[in-house]
Amino acid sequence: MLDVLRQPENTHLLEYVTRDPFGAHVFPGDTPDYSPEAFLADLDEQLRDTAPIHLWSYIPTCAYRCRFCQYPVVLVKGDPGKLTQWVDWNIREALLWLETVPSLSSAPIGEFNVFGGTPSLLPPEDIARLLDFYRSHFNFGPETTVRFEGDPSTFTTEKLELLAAKGCTKLSCGVQSFDDPVLKLSGREHTSEMCVDFIREAQRVGFERISIDLMYGLLDQTVDSVRRDLDVVLETGVNSVVCTKLHLKSYAETRTGVAGEKPAAWQVDSYRARLEKDGHFWPTLDEQYEMRAVLTEGLRAAGYVEHPTMYFAAGGIGPEKWKSIMVDQDRQDAEVAIGLGGSSSCRRSEAITDVNWQTYAAAVEAGRVPLGSATAFSPEGQETRAIKMALTTLQPLRDSLHRNRFGRSLFDEPWAGRFRSLEERGLAVLTQDTVTLTPAGETLVEAIINTEF
Repeated sequence: MLDVLRQPENTHLLEYVTRDPFGAHVFPGDTPDYSPEAFLADLDEQLRDTAPIHLWSYIPTCAYRCRFCQYPVVLVKGDPGKLTQWVDWNIREALLWLETVPSLSSAPIGEFNVFGGTPSLLPPEDIARLLDFYRSHFNFGPETTVRFEGDPSTFTTEKLELLAAKGCTKLSCGVQSFDDPVLKLSGREHTSEMCVDFIREAQRVGFERISIDLMYGLLDQTVDSVRRDLDVVLETGVNSVVCTKLHLKSYAETRTGVAGEKPAAWQVDSYRARLEKDGHFWPTLDEQYEMRAVLTEGLRAAGYVEHPTMYFAAGGIGPEKWKSIMVDQDRQDAEVAIGLGGSSSCRRSEAITDVNWQTYAAAVEAGRVPLGSATAFSPEGQETRAIKMALTTLQPLRDSLHRNRFGRSLFDEPWAGRFRSLEERGLAVLTQDTVTLTPAGETLVEAIINTEF
């Protein structure tokens, strides 16, 4: 991959991956300083006649902070009262959304996710209260799927059985690695054995989709360590895997992710220097791409399908539903995120909920939807966003769909020259109706969408 990046015509891609931003989660608008009130009005208009949307509740509570984490989280170890308080605020915020965006109550929910943070820290009674509230106040139907996120140490048997009884069929779990020394250096307080035990217990309870997060590029991680991670995935038969590169550039600088106010420990230069002085090492860029290849090639060989980028599902269970709702070319429907630092979007604009917990709480207590900022999409910005999101699915980009929605072809300017350039560099293949990324293009898709569109 570095041979591709070192070609003179790809210098900008090399610079992008070297800077290390996270590039395929939030798709910011091209019109900054948009008012949150205008975003809510845009969302309400779109939801009056909508396909199923993605709704998620963000519970920011964690028992500790991982050394790579730059998300907005709140530490609550040993304080169950704080856990209950965050469920209270989340429910109160949801009621404010329903009041301010009238169409939201009738919008069909395609998938509802409880993300974090570590929602599995919540006491069973608060888990039940949260799920019951959303099911009774939003338009859940027979096709609505429900997912809950947590970590291996807090997904107890009691909580797994409760979640199943409440209609949750999907789990997401932050495993990150099956290498105990790597986990310890990352600040994780679970072990590889606990990760395997979680997978086995979740399979026993009967969840239809069990997704684990794996990271590569971690401190002291080697290619062989990642190979062992892959072996454990295949041995356990876990049917969904999200493979994420370690990113240390602040998400806030690019708005392509949501960052809290406090940097991750590994983002602090003096701390990184001390780690290196003590003999620890960071994988090189070449090693990171080798790690990625180990995971992608190994999972594909075992029948997993990648859709969207770095989201792998065992053959037959289909892509991640919530991601498909957001980024698939024939969908790209609204996303509503309720909770500290949530990222919400519709076709005209997008917004991020406040990441300062005190400002957030004050807004909720005062009866305001606690949005911190918003951006809008110009007409060309809407078209650009649609192309970027569709490319991240790694599925062929279809000109017929694009023309039906935007009234012009992918093979007209301003797009034609960009796609021809990708083809000339071996990053895409063009046919009469499609644009398809090559394997090299798939690997570099985040760099492509954030430097060429």
